[in-house]
Amino acid sequence: MLDPLDITPPDRVPVRRALLSVSDKTGLVDLARVLHEQGTELVSTGGTARAIAEAGIPVVAVDDVTGFPEMMDGRVKTLHPRLFAGILGVRQLDAHARAAQEHEIGWIDLVVVNLYPFEETIAREGVTLAEAIENIDIGGPSLIRAAAKNHAYATILTNPAQYGPVIEELQASEDGALSLVTRRNLALQAYATTARYDAAISGFLQDQDDFNGTQLPTGHPQGRPASGGRVHFPDQFSRGYVKDRTLRYGENPHQRGAYYRRAGARTHLLGGVEQLHGKELSFNNLLDLEASRAIAREFDEPAAVIVKHNNPCGAAIGDSSVQAFERALACDPVSAFGGIVTLTRPVDRAAAEALSRLFVEVLFAPAFDDDALEILTQKPNVRLLRGDDAPLRGLERLDVRSVAGGVLVQDADEVVVDRATMEVRTQAQPTEDQWRDMIFAWKVMRHVKSNAIVYAKDGATVGIGAGQMSRVDSARIAIEKAQEHELDLQGAAMASDAFFPFADGAQVGLDAGIGAIIQPGGSVRDAEVIEAVDAAGATMVFTGRRHFRH
Repeated sequence: MLDPLDITPPDRVPVRRALLSVSDKTGLVDLARVLHEQGTELVSTGGTARAIAEAGIPVVAVDDVTGFPEMMDGRVKTLHPRLFAGILGVRQLDAHARAAQEHEIGWIDLVVVNLYPFEETIAREGVTLAEAIENIDIGGPSLIRAAAKNHAYATILTNPAQYGPVIEELQASEDGALSLVTRRNLALQAYATTARYDAAISGFLQDQDDFNGTQLPTGHPQGRPASGGRVHFPDQFSRGYVKDRTLRYGENPHQRGAYYRRAGARTHLLGGVEQLHGKELSFNNLLDLEASRAIAREFDEPAAVIVKHNNPCGAAIGDSSVQAFERALACDPVSAFGGIVTLTRPVDRAAAEALSRLFVEVLFAPAFDDDALEILTQKPNVRLLRGDDAPLRGLERLDVRSVAGGVLVQDADEVVVDRATMEVRTQAQPTEDQWRDMIFAWKVMRHVKSNAIVYAKDGATVGIGAGQMSRVDSARIAIEKAQEHELDLQGAAMASDAFFPFADGAQVGLDAGIGAIIQPGGSVRDAEVIEAVDAAGATMVFTGRRHFRH
C-alpha cells in the first residue's frame, strides 16, 4: 500500500475545477473568464458567485456542491467535507480516490481565496471590538491552509497580484496545467498570508483591555471603540508585518535592507508621508527619521530637531521654522552635516534658504510652500518628505528589539510631563524660566543614547553628551561641544537620564555655570549631589524616573 510520504507529486496538474471565494474582487472576472475558456468548472460563494455570474460566466454555487446552505450571516458556508476532501485528497492513493468516489466528491485543482479585511477594519479610527471580531475570517484561512498543504495537487491564490502570472502560465500550457514549482511558490506565499493574518488578529487582541484581564464596561459589552490600556506580556508574542518597500541598502552598503510596516496598524513611520524630492530612502535614513520625529512630537510649539546616527545634535523651539532651525543648528553645526531634520511647522522661503546652506540627508515637515520647494529641489540628493506626525502620537505601546534568535519586548517609554510629580531637593527653588529649560532638556534627553546628558537654555539645546560608558564623560563632552561652538552655558539647565552615582558628574555642569539640574534621583549618594548643587547656589529637581536608552 502506498504511503503519502512515498509519493512523488506530479510536475503538472491540469486545472479542471476551481473554488473561488474572495473579499477583494480585483481581477476576479478576468481570472474567472480565462478559467472558463480553459474548460475549468467554477464553484463559488455568495458575492463572488454573483460577480462572476453578472459577467456572464457560468458558475456553480457552493451550496449546490455541499447540499448545505450558507447560514449564520455567512459565518458558515465553505466549512464542509465535500470541499475540503476535494482539496486535500492525495489523488495517487487508491483509498483516497475510492473515498472521493463513494461520497461523490470531485477534486478541486485551484483555490482562489482572499480574506475578510481584518487589517483594514482595525486600522479605522473608532472601530469597536465587535466589528473587529466580525471581520475575523474562518473558512478562508482553512481553505488556504488546506490547499497549501496539498500543493502537490492543488494551487492556492491569495492575492489578486498573483492572477496575472498564473493566467499567463495557463494560457501558455497546452493542457491548462500549472507546474509544481508554481504550486510550491504559491503555497509558501499562502502560509505567509495566514501567518500575517493570525498575527494581526493576535496582536490586536493582545492590545485590548478586554483581553488583558479587565472587565467590560456595564451596558457596553463590545460596543465601545477598541483601545488598549496597560499592555501585558503574553506567553506567545505575535505581530504580523507587511513589506512596505525595499531600501537602497541596510545599515552599510554591503547589507540588504527592507522596511516592513505592522499589519493592521492605523499608521506607521511612512504612513501618509509623501516624498516630494530626492533619492530613495535608506535603512539609516529611516532610523534617524524615526528618532527626529519622536523628539519633535514632544513639542507643540514650532520646533526643529536635527539627528545624526540616531542621536540629536540639536533641538530647539522658536517663533518660526527658520528660528527654530537656526537655534537647533547652533548647538552643533559640525555634527549636523548630513543629518536628518524634522520641523513641526511648514517650510517657507526663509527656512528653505537657511536649510539650503546645510547638507541635509532628509527634511521632514508638515508642508512646503512653492518658494521653499523651488529652493530646496535645486539640491538633487536631499529627500523632502511631507507628512503629519499627529497620528503617530502614542501609536506604539511596545518597544521591540531583535537579538540572536529572538526579540526583547518592553513597554514604550511614554511619560506625561507633570511638574506636580517632581520634587525640588535643593534650597534654591526653580524659577519659571528654569522650569521651562529643565523640562525642555528632559524631553530631549529621553531620546538620547545612554549615558545621556543634555544642556539647554531658552528652549534650545546648547550641549549634548551621548552614548558614553561614564556619565562624567557625557557631561564633559556636552560641555566641550558647547564651548567649541561658543554657546553660553551660564544659567543653563542640565538633564541626566539616570541618577548621578557621585557628585562629580553634576559638578562638571556646575563648574561650567549651569543653574538648574533635572535628574531621576535615587542614588545612595544623593545627599552628596544635593550638597554640591546647594554649594553652587543652583537648583535641582528629582523626577523619580530613569530613562536609559540603549
